[in-house]
Amino acid sequence: MNHFHLNRRQTLSNIACGFGGLALGALAHRNTAQASPLSPSIFHHQPKAKRVIFIFMAGGVSHLDSFDYKENLVKHDGEMMRFDDARTLAKTRKIINHRVMKPLWKFKKYGESGKMVSELFPHIANHVDDLCFLKGMHTNGIAHGPSTLFLHTGNINLIRPSMGSWVNYGLGSENENLPGFVSIGPSMGNGGPRNFSNAFLPAKYQGTPLGRAGIPATEANIKNLSNQNLSLRERSKQFDLLRELNAEQLSRSKKDDQLNAVIESYELAWRMQNNAPDVLDIGNESKSTLKMYGIGEKHTDNFGQYCLKARKLSEAGVRYVQINYTDNTNNPAWDQHSNMPKHMEHARATDKPVAGLLADLKQRGLLEDTIVWWGSEFGRTPYAQDKGTGRDHNSDGFTVWLAGGGFKKGISYGETDEFGHHAVTGKVHMHDLHATILHQLGLDHENLTYRYDGRDFRLTDVHGKVIHKILS
Repeated sequence: MNHFHLNRRQTLSNIACGFGGLALGALAHRNTAQASPLSPSIFHHQPKAKRVIFIFMAGGVSHLDSFDYKENLVKHDGEMMRFDDARTLAKTRKIINHRVMKPLWKFKKYGESGKMVSELFPHIANHVDDLCFLKGMHTNGIAHGPSTLFLHTGNINLIRPSMGSWVNYGLGSENENLPGFVSIGPSMGNGGPRNFSNAFLPAKYQGTPLGRAGIPATEANIKNLSNQNLSLRERSKQFDLLRELNAEQLSRSKKDDQLNAVIESYELAWRMQNNAPDVLDIGNESKSTLKMYGIGEKHTDNFGQYCLKARKLSEAGVRYVQINYTDNTNNPAWDQHSNMPKHMEHARATDKPVAGLLADLKQRGLLEDTIVWWGSEFGRTPYAQDKGTGRDHNSDGFTVWLAGGGFKKGISYGETDEFGHHAVTGKVHMHDLHATILHQLGLDHENLTYRYDGRDFRLTDVHGKVIHKILS
C-alpha cells in the first residue's frame, strides 16, 4: 500500500500537473442554475440551435475578391476616384483620390441560388445553397486590435466577456465532462486572451484555449491532462483527499464563489481525463472523413485538423467552439496591404477544410441545430494601396456568412454600394449579428445580463437588434 505524506499545499501543487492545471480554469457547469439566471434547460424562447462554431478569418478577408462581386470595379479599374473613407480620414485628415482596383480572381455563379463566388473559395462555393450571406455588415474600429476586440466582446476599450463566455454563461455545456467554450489556435495578438476571456463573469465561463496560433495543429491539445508518474489508483486517492479538504474549507467559507469555481475546475479536469483524449483524437476517424477535411494534404492539413476537432468537440456537447486562422502578430493572416495575391495562399489553406466541416455536419444531421459563422473583423477597400498591390481596412462594408441553426439557406441579405465600399441596404452591425446569433440559441440579448460594479451588462451593451428577415 502506498502512503501519502502530503500537506494541502503539496497536494494542490501535484494535482494541478495531473489535471491540466489552472489553464482549464473553472469551467465546470454542473451548478449553473445557482450561478446563472439561466440553467442549461431554460431559455428565453424556443431555440433553433444548440451550439456555435465560429470560424474566425483574422486580418480582414477581402469581400470584393471573394463573395461580393462588383462590376464597377472591373469597369473602372485603374481610375482615380474619391472615396469617403474613415481609415484615410484618420490618417490624412482629408478625403483623397484612390486608384480603383478590380478583383484579382474571377467570379462565377454557383448552386441553384446562383450566388457569385470567386476562384478563392471553390469548395465553399459548392455549399452556397446552404449559406446565408450578410453583405451589409459594418462594425466599430478601423484597426485590427479594436475591431477584433469588438467582434469578440462587443466593446473596443473596456474589459468585457467574450461572446463564447456569454453563451457559456447563458446555456452551459451540454456535456459536464467538457468545457462549454473552446478556442482552437487563438492568437496572442490583437486582444490575445481577452478574446476568449470571461472578464467579470464568474471564472467557470472563461474559454479554454486549445493550442495557439503559430504551432502545429498536432499540438493543439490540453497539456498535462494526465499525470503519468502515478497510477490511476494513486491519482484517485489523491483526488478523494483533495475533495475532502475542499469540502471542509468550503463549508467554512460561507459560500465563497471563487473557491467553489476552483473546486469545480479540478473536478472538471478529473472528468476530462476520461473524455477529452478521445474527443480530441482524430486518429479514430475514417480515411474518407480525413480526406474531406484535407488532412494529410500539404496546404490543408493544419487547418483541416482544427476544423475536424471543432466538429468532434461540438458533437460531444461543447456549446461554443471558435476556430482561428491567424498568427501571433498584430498584422494577422489576411491583412494584405501590399500583397493581395497572398489571399490565395490563405484561401487554399482554409477553403477545403471549411467546406469539409459543412459537409460533415450536414451528413451527421448536426448542421440544422449548429450555427456555423464564418467571417473577419472587417473587410477591405475597393481601392488599391501601397503602390497598387494591396487593399486597406474597411469596417464600413463587408461580408460574413452563416449556415445551419435556423438561418435561411441560399440567400444574400443586404448589399454594399456599387463599389463595395459602404453598406447601404440591409445593414447589419456587429451588435445586430451578436443579437441574432443569441436569439437562435434561445437567448434574448437584452435579458442575458450580468450585474457588475453597480450596473447590468450584456454582450450588446445598449445596442443591437435581431435580424428576423434572415431567419427561417
